[in-house]
Amino acid sequence: MKILLINHYSGSPKLGMEYRPYYLSRNWVRQGHQVTVAASSFSHLRRRNPMISSRTFEEMVDGIRYFWIRGPSYHGNGLGRVRNMVSFVLGLFLHARRIGRADLVIASSTYPLDIIPAWWVAHRSGARLVFEVHDLWPLSPMELGGMSRWHPFILVMQCAENFAYRVSDKVVSLLPKADRHMIEHGMSPEKFVYLPNGICLDEWAAASEEVPSELHETLLARKALGEFLVGYAGAHGIANALTTLIDAAARLRNQSVCIVLIGEGPEKANLERLASDLGLVNIIFSAAVSKKAIPAVLAMFDVLYIASTRSPIYRFGISPNKLMDYMMAAKPIICAIEAGNDPVAEADCGLSIAPEDGQLLADAILSLRSLTVDQREKMGLRGRAYVTQHHDYSVLAADFIDNVL
Repeated sequence: MKILLINHYSGSPKLGMEYRPYYLSRNWVRQGHQVTVAASSFSHLRRRNPMISSRTFEEMVDGIRYFWIRGPSYHGNGLGRVRNMVSFVLGLFLHARRIGRADLVIASSTYPLDIIPAWWVAHRSGARLVFEVHDLWPLSPMELGGMSRWHPFILVMQCAENFAYRVSDKVVSLLPKADRHMIEHGMSPEKFVYLPNGICLDEWAAASEEVPSELHETLLARKALGEFLVGYAGAHGIANALTTLIDAAARLRNQSVCIVLIGEGPEKANLERLASDLGLVNIIFSAAVSKKAIPAVLAMFDVLYIASTRSPIYRFGISPNKLMDYMMAAKPIICAIEAGNDPVAEADCGLSIAPEDGQLLADAILSLRSLTVDQREKMGLRGRAYVTQHHDYSVLAADFIDNVL
């Protein structure tokens, strides 16, 4: 079967996020399908973007045909990003003949505008059309970004979202409770398919890159002092609720607990300044590490932390990639996200607490520290068993095809 996956932001291990299109596509290729991924040459999510000198560029990556459409660079969420979106959508129309026909067309670019060229290609090809929803747009920019429902950008996106639910044969969502919203906007209930984010088990098994030497020595030194290591690895943004982690560090300054934040982001400098102002010596900031080093890095911690600021958008559920990595690391997890689902509770692999509460977080850390090493190990292993059973990308890729055909 010929599959066309349209995802503006699609990445790869070589380029960086986002990874889901790559992992699904690679598994489809292994299952005998021919897969084309159409993506923009520029995305703010990638570590680096492909360099193309013409309007389009094609390359093969692990059996996947990547069709890159040249797009303008941008910073932030202003007009530059809108121009980038428009250039990609128009490019899909302009280069549809070169992209080729398909038996299954998947529109999966976060924002819903790509459903229009996807529908056109599917109609021309007589193909099945699937709308894959990562985040609910335009609800996300309204509830997270404070945009008015009457803003012209929001109105256009709302029309595209409603159109997608009406014309798609199936609607795949990473969010387990999103069907309620989708039905309100015209989706027939029988179209809904829940398919969460996943983990690539063979990559975890093959990961060989070691912990960067400076970080390794620092963590070993803290362990030698008998400190309990709490780790966070990921973006440093407002939504990640990392000020709560610093608040907890302040409350635990006399408790032989060390909190380590690994990664980069717009809030990192502010977080470092806050920790310095509080005179905290039990908190460490480290640079981001490569994806291949993540298993070795996470293995050094006693407990891992994931959180988000409160937002009504999470009532439809969550499926964060970071949580999958944490579970694969087989470490107890403290999850401070108020959402429509609770994977940590489902897996019984840690503690779920209310977000943005430094005292609750400090208490959760001490609670896990009070357990024996064996008890924490069993808790972590339950998380690994859960993610292996429910989030293996080779299984998810097969389930995707089975559920949309």
